[in-house]
Amino acid sequence: MRQRDEAFEMFFLAEHGSVLRTVQLILGDRQAAEDATQEAFYRLLIHWRKVSQYERPGAWVRRVAIRIATRARGAKRYAEMEPAAGGLESSARLDLQRALRGLSPAQRTAVILFYYEDHPVGEVASLMECSDGAVKTHLHRARKRLAEVLGEELDDVSR
Repeated sequence: MRQRDEAFEMFFLAEHGSVLRTVQLILGDRQAAEDATQEAFYRLLIHWRKVSQYERPGAWVRRVAIRIATRARGAKRYAEMEPAAGGLESSARLDLQRALRGLSPAQRTAVILFYYEDHPVGEVASLMECSDGAVKTHLHRARKRLAEVLGEELDDVSR
C-alpha cells in the first residue's frame, strides 16, 4: 500500500504542472484550471491501481483533465490570462489571447494541444476523444478564425 502511495505521489509531482499548464491554456483561468486539474488527479487516485499499469498513465490523466475543462461552463467564457511583462511581446500575446477567446472550446483545445503542446494530430484526437478528421477540422476552422481576428492572410497561418 505504501509503495503504491509513493508511486502516485511521484507521478503527481512529475505530471501535475504540465497538466495544469495545458488546462490553464484551454480555460484561460488559473482557478478553474486548478479545479479541473485537481478533479482529474482525484479521479486518477481513485483508479490508480488500474491506470498505473497503463503504458501512458499521463495521457489518461491529461485526457480526463481536458474533458473536465472543455465540458465546464467556464470553457465557454474564456477569461483573459495574465499578460506577460514586456512591451511588444506582451501586446502580441494579449492579441492572441483575445483571439483565442473567440474560438469554440474544441477549437481552442485543438490549438493548445497541437501548437502549444506540440502533440501530433493523432495524439490530439486521442486526448480530445475524437477522430483525426475532427481535429483537422477544428484546427482548420481555428486557423481561419484566428487569421480573421488577427488580420492575417490565411495562407500565412495554414500548416
